Amino acid sequence: MDDASMKSVVKSKVGSGVFFGWWTVMATGILNIIGQAFYQYGISALFKPIALDLGFNRTMTSTAAGIGKLEGGLESPISGWLVDKFGPKWVIFGGVCLISAGLLLMSLVHSAWSYYLVWGVAIGTGINLSMTIPIDKTLTNWFIRKRGIAMGIKFACIGIGGAVVIPVVTWLIEHVGWRMTTTIWGIMMFASLLLVVFFIRQKRPEYYGLLPDGAKLEENRNSSDLINTGVEYAARSQEIEFTLRQALKTSAFWLFLVAYAFQLAGQTAISVHLIPLLTDRGIEAMLAGAMMSLMLIFTIPSRVLGGIIADRIQKQYLSFIIGAAFLLQALGIAAFLIKPGIPTIYVFLILYGFGTGAAPTLAVLIRGRFFGRKAYGSISGVSSFIMGPVGIISPIYAGWVYDTTRSYVTAFIVFGSLAALAALLVCFVRPPVPFSRSSDTDRFI
Repeated sequence: MDDASMKSVVKSKVGSGVFFGWWTVMATGILNIIGQAFYQYGISALFKPIALDLGFNRTMTSTAAGIGKLEGGLESPISGWLVDKFGPKWVIFGGVCLISAGLLLMSLVHSAWSYYLVWGVAIGTGINLSMTIPIDKTLTNWFIRKRGIAMGIKFACIGIGGAVVIPVVTWLIEHVGWRMTTTIWGIMMFASLLLVVFFIRQKRPEYYGLLPDGAKLEENRNSSDLINTGVEYAARSQEIEFTLRQALKTSAFWLFLVAYAFQLAGQTAISVHLIPLLTDRGIEAMLAGAMMSLMLIFTIPSRVLGGIIADRIQKQYLSFIIGAAFLLQALGIAAFLIKPGIPTIYVFLILYGFGTGAAPTLAVLIRGRFFGRKAYGSISGVSSFIMGPVGIISPIYAGWVYDTTRSYVTAFIVFGSLAALAALLVCFVRPPVPFSRSSDTDRFI
């Protein structure tokens, strides 16, 4: 579909009275329910069935999830550059195709190398190409003052998806097996390509005669005027455009990166090992899935609320809000460790759910508010590249701790400590001092 055709589609949606950006939020939310929620949380329900069927220990089973995170970090700078240079639409399309193919191929997995190749490399690459930086770049392009609520809805969909996906996946595994479950999901993923085609655009709204957030604009402006108007509109919202090189020179980039990596270690590992942890304590698989769904339900209000708050406060206070989210994660883990039992498991699930719900929403908003739209994809890509090792080490580490001690306690102590340290560090993050803004507006996507 060429630019003229895409512009006519956008205009037709504008004529419906709804800003096209909200259609994009809807589409990306559904994509995240089907794709990201299944990959991020469904693996916890698939974990033991795959391990039993293929004869893996928990370290081996965790490795595929780690591989996906590692190679996601390796490819993120490339995908970030691609979406900054050419736009996100076809990057997302290719990623969804790869996820679909990988899920269908899971039915043919019978060895460790094929499991790592399909789940870790193929599906992991598809998720990283389609569900992370490109979608965040899309929403960052189309929203500025309402970016918090847009991102909050997108991340809430992941929570909703997880809460729905886990019991559905658990039920499907019990009735048709894990192989048919992944096949069914592959077909659903393939059908979601229609959402990409019709509701995700390559460029900023200024290229389609609109301003971010659906703001009003003057008639009869040419494309160059609209692009400059969009930059000025962002500047009035305290958002300055940084290049990747400029962002890398700021202390805010590096301090926030370290803090977020610390909390990400626990978030990644716990999402993989939570249901195995619960079933180890004698809880039936269906109930364990429901309990994990409960945790994800509690992520939903914090994802949306975090976005709403972020839209209404000055950017220098965002670090304190995300610090509170990190602290909730640490408190949840501490409650479980101090007195393990069913009551404290629920305390852990509730506190941890609130904390992990708000954290990714606020992280995306901080990058956007601190560094602007122009190089958002490249900045996020480099961040993911640097944090990549955390994604592979943490779930494997948790599996290794269990294999050697028959308990997750040591791993939880480490993850809780890291979350507390992250809460402290992030409070020292301040908005970077603006550089001179580039006049090269014709390269803005």
